Amino acid sequence: MAEKVSEKIDKIAREILDDIKSYNAPSLLTPVRSLSNVAFDKAEGYFKIQDSVKKRTLTASTIKTFAQTLRMMALSKDLVQSEDTATKREAYYVSKNWGDARFSEQPESDAVMDDIEAMLSVNREQMGFIPGEHGGSVAGSLTVIDEDFETKSKLRIDCTKFGSGAYSIPSSVEHLKFETNAEFILAIETQGAFERLNRHKYWQKANCILIAMSGVPTRACRRFIRKLSDDKNLPVYVFTDGDPYGYGNIYRTLKVGSGNAAHINEFFCVPKAIFLGVTPGDIETYDLPTHPLKDIDLKKIKDMIKNDPFIKEHKEWQKALQQMAKTKMRVEQQAFAAHGLNMVMDKYLPEKIKDKKSWLP
Repeated sequence: MAEKVSEKIDKIAREILDDIKSYNAPSLLTPVRSLSNVAFDKAEGYFKIQDSVKKRTLTASTIKTFAQTLRMMALSKDLVQSEDTATKREAYYVSKNWGDARFSEQPESDAVMDDIEAMLSVNREQMGFIPGEHGGSVAGSLTVIDEDFETKSKLRIDCTKFGSGAYSIPSSVEHLKFETNAEFILAIETQGAFERLNRHKYWQKANCILIAMSGVPTRACRRFIRKLSDDKNLPVYVFTDGDPYGYGNIYRTLKVGSGNAAHINEFFCVPKAIFLGVTPGDIETYDLPTHPLKDIDLKKIKDMIKNDPFIKEHKEWQKALQQMAKTKMRVEQQAFAAHGLNMVMDKYLPEKIKDKKSWLP
């Protein structure tokens, strides 16, 4: 992959040089990264980017961004050729040596990095850039096979041997391999719900792998789940709060990706993912305490039904969201504690996993 990234950067550089030699203003073409430029590919199972592009031509007004883009590409080439990495924050500080091309704030650096990622059609981890945060927590019937960076020797990490803790997904997961006899992956929205299931070794009772997403899953978390699911042919069940954020941000992003990252959704989405709950129907079935939706929640539901390509493709999700809008209520994962702290593992999850008719696509 390092060679592929270098070749793509070299190709763009040569095109720019040829334009300059021909006395033409060089330009860069970048795919438009927004929901308006994606379509839900039902066969592939994720958002695919469409044909709209933005053209950045070298002019007096674009010279700084143009130079920043080329310097960032050069940094990427240096990283992949030396088999090194830099966090997004480190890349921002490297730019302080770029004179007038330096970035004033990190969001500027991040935006240029995302544009290059889309331009090269690779993910930024393959470009040598990694996030600063870890990708999530893992516990259960899984051995992760990593390697020592210096010696290249194999490291076997048993995810059942962390006591009350858990294995932290690294920022780059492409090199990882797995051994498991688990039957499924359970991806959980909140760290609190994950901690309870892990403490009571639900993964042992259910023969599964628990993964805490801790909100909208990071790219590393999504890539880890996708790679593990594909390599071991494991189904992925998702357990979030029953609210528009859990549905439209956390689950939707995990399953089909996002508009802003449509150029790399094929690497980071998990088309096999199935939503277990918490669904609007669970509120009545399990007599769960609720909270009222805010105006911003109702607006989000309306927007999802009208504009989200994934929701528009699935009537089951439209029906669930319409039911939520009608009741104007949301429910949290922890609401099951009203009937006992361990109800979610003793009753709810076992019943939901068996009841496929209650799942959402």
